[in-house]
Amino acid sequence: MKMNLFRNFGLVAVLTIFLAACNDDSDVDGQASDEGSDGEGTSQEIAFATSSDAVGLSPIDTNDSVSAYMLEQIYDTLFVHNPETMEIEPHLVESYEALDDTTWEFKLLEDIEFHDGTPLNAEAVKYTFEELLDEERAAPRASLLESVESIEVEDEYTVVIHTEEPYGPLLAALSHVNASIVSPEADESGDLMTDPVGSGPFKFESWASGDNIVVTKNENYFKGAPDLDTVTMHVIPEYASAVGMLETGQVEFLPNIPSEHIPRIEDMEDVELDVTPGTGINYLAFNMERSPFNDLEFRKAVSHAIDRDEYVDQLNGAGIQDNSIIGPEVFGYDEEARDFGYDYDPDEAQRIIEENNFDETPITLLVANEGHFVLMSEIVQAQLMEAGFEVSIEMMEWGAFLEQAAEGNYEMAFISWANSTADGSELFYPNLHSDNIGATNRARYDNEEFDALVEQSRTTIDQEERMELLHEINEFATNDAVWVPMHHANVSVAYHESVENLIISPNTSFSLYEVSIEE
Repeated sequence: MKMNLFRNFGLVAVLTIFLAACNDDSDVDGQASDEGSDGEGTSQEIAFATSSDAVGLSPIDTNDSVSAYMLEQIYDTLFVHNPETMEIEPHLVESYEALDDTTWEFKLLEDIEFHDGTPLNAEAVKYTFEELLDEERAAPRASLLESVESIEVEDEYTVVIHTEEPYGPLLAALSHVNASIVSPEADESGDLMTDPVGSGPFKFESWASGDNIVVTKNENYFKGAPDLDTVTMHVIPEYASAVGMLETGQVEFLPNIPSEHIPRIEDMEDVELDVTPGTGINYLAFNMERSPFNDLEFRKAVSHAIDRDEYVDQLNGAGIQDNSIIGPEVFGYDEEARDFGYDYDPDEAQRIIEENNFDETPITLLVANEGHFVLMSEIVQAQLMEAGFEVSIEMMEWGAFLEQAAEGNYEMAFISWANSTADGSELFYPNLHSDNIGATNRARYDNEEFDALVEQSRTTIDQEERMELLHEINEFATNDAVWVPMHHANVSVAYHESVENLIISPNTSFSLYEVSIEE
């Protein structure tokens, strides 16, 4: 087994781009040996495993990492992050221009078709983005385009986006998987959640709920057909079983590996483990609409009671500890933020608990039954009880957890955010701005001063000013103990040596377009 530790990628400042005027620019079988559809050579098949099923396969109507695994194979976005540099690059766009601070013109690549044969043109982009913003549809990631005032079709392949104010993270938002372009005809006539139609390198084949999702090669992909003929995502609730499938060759790779399974993978022959600094954060959230969770003294007591170093030590390299809500790989990070917030101090925690009788309030931790969440809940429950709290755990499957958290049906919960845009404004706005209570603001945080600062960070086009604002916002939120940052994720992937060109980005996304199996 080989373990590769990638370098600490520097993130491009999105506003540098903003100021640029123009840029041109079933059965699990492992590797198959059946003849391909053209009757020549062998079929290139790859399989991977996750512990939860996708919530759905519509980029407009979902907002979870497991769904994103398959959305990234089926759909395309106007822009993409380069997985090695995290720079934002055109994808469906031939050229783009900032006509002024609030007007953007995008010229699309021509003659691209969706999987149903309909054209991907300016009308399709306009349709997708207007659906994403439609209040009745209530897209969970509508916040990506919250600043967009209108979308105009100038000609068949030219779309113009008008924003209400200058919007610093626009290109980052347009690279997000939930801003993927959908077939208008398919969306209007069917249900993209169960029958997705995009323009990506793979086409939807089948979905056996709770078991697997299969996609197949798009022979007409605009960049050329992928090498892989078939991709299968298997849902394996017991992650130990998924690791066993990797060892026996029943799956070729595993993304985002829970820390407790890393030692076993490290001992495997013919398997490589890559660990990359990531943009994601795992945190403990408080429901700010319930008492005493809306009391800063209560949140301080919880923060002081949790020894996050003890927790991170058990991650086997899968994460780092940092008091900052903005992680080191995210635009807006400043090392001074490590000193924000409330460090582990059990004596101070007990003092606050006793003075406020917080030990008389039973606490229920809402936990998803996957990944690091289980380990997080067990360690934190023990530490909080040692400090004097009365704590129980309520565990549920991923989809149900997301629904309950979004609706505010919890007291405290462990939540993660991949931060696919790698931008601090697009961390704070969806997660903590009052506009998004009931959707992505699962803490239901509502603070006018905080909201104003976040809005300012999104509307300035000065890079240095944004950095300063994000540092101020970070200090505000961390010292208000809106979250307890448990760890900033390192992105991990384990794969057989036969798998070539598999790269998982720091924001946990991956495209299988360039992947192949070495014969």
